[in-house]
Amino acid sequence: MSTTSIQIHDSIESANEHERDFAHWQDKLPEAELESLLASLDAFSVAVPSWALATGGTRFGRFPGPGEPRNVYEKMEDVAVVHRLTGAAPRVSLHIPWDEPEDCGAVREFASNLGLGFDAVNSNTFQDNDILSYKYGSLCHTDPVVRMQAVEHNLHVIGVGEELGSESLTIWLGDGSNFPGQMHLRRSFEWTLRSMEAIVEQLPASWRLFTEHKPFEPAFYATVVQDWGSSLLLCQALGPQAECLVDLGHHLPNTNVELIVARLIGAGKLGGFHFNDSMYGDDDLTTGSIHPYQLFLIFNELVDATCDGALAAEPAYMIDQSHNLKDPIEALLQTVDMLQCAYAQALLVDREALNHYQQGNDALMAERTLQGAFRSDVRALAAEVRRRKGGALDPLSSFRDSGYRLLKTAERPTADYHPTSL
Repeated sequence: MSTTSIQIHDSIESANEHERDFAHWQDKLPEAELESLLASLDAFSVAVPSWALATGGTRFGRFPGPGEPRNVYEKMEDVAVVHRLTGAAPRVSLHIPWDEPEDCGAVREFASNLGLGFDAVNSNTFQDNDILSYKYGSLCHTDPVVRMQAVEHNLHVIGVGEELGSESLTIWLGDGSNFPGQMHLRRSFEWTLRSMEAIVEQLPASWRLFTEHKPFEPAFYATVVQDWGSSLLLCQALGPQAECLVDLGHHLPNTNVELIVARLIGAGKLGGFHFNDSMYGDDDLTTGSIHPYQLFLIFNELVDATCDGALAAEPAYMIDQSHNLKDPIEALLQTVDMLQCAYAQALLVDREALNHYQQGNDALMAERTLQGAFRSDVRALAAEVRRRKGGALDPLSSFRDSGYRLLKTAERPTADYHPTSL
């Protein structure tokens, strides 16, 4: 069974249920307003990272699932299933060297035949893949030779991306220290900036560079790019091609992420998002599984900025999750649906009323306006957009009914359990 041959079999019962639920919105909203909302929702898409198609793991171990992809081609087949059922996942984001193609032209052609393109390429200097070790840092290393090796790796990743048709590079650094005094706090940031300047100097003119912050892990005392302020300082110094990427799990508990989004929009430096969810740290749980209201509030800021013309560029959207227990394809289908619904809810916010209450300092009614949109059951709106694209009303049910995972389980031997030594 190829991914393109997956048939959408929405039952008569589910089709009738959808028509009834969608009729509610046809009655509730004027036709022009409804169609405008659906058009905005139709334009939304999100990239799928190559590392999200297999079962993730923790530092204690990894429990492989049945039918996992074994190479980049099989991973793209699985992404194509997500796109086929949702109509909203048309791009793959490759991690180098984890999924570096031996033949970029062949991989690009294979992806194109599946209806896929390539999103940002992701470099890796948080693991040792080169001659010199990154144990004590990469772009911030005390040794300029190690820093140059890290720069060269990023330039290599850009080259791979050009062959694939990508137009952006994401840099997440694990650089930092575990103990006070281990690292010179100011000098390490300066070295990072100088290293990234060397990368930007050779960045193609049409490309964007995304810097990604994270407060801790693998460094537990001081991370060089630990917060959005550090990321913003880098991007402002690096120039117009550099923008900040917001990973929803790269914040300390109870951080007001939507406020960070608003600040980066105001600075003209919001580059994009890595979508996931978390309870404690960088948990990489399914988007919206823990903090659905926060996800809605983030989309609310994006819609508000779009209405005001405040977005300097369209944000890049990507899923970044570790599927330790759920079937990876099912988790991705669930995530795309959650993103579509959160966006639809944000599109329903009565902007005129919200502005009126904000200007009048009516805290209760302003909050009530947001909560009214958040509490709206918009699943029929997301389903209607998928239906019009030839996708599934219920992607998860369609996937389970397709037998795709069962077939791939027969084709792809299940890997062995892999314990991670501490």
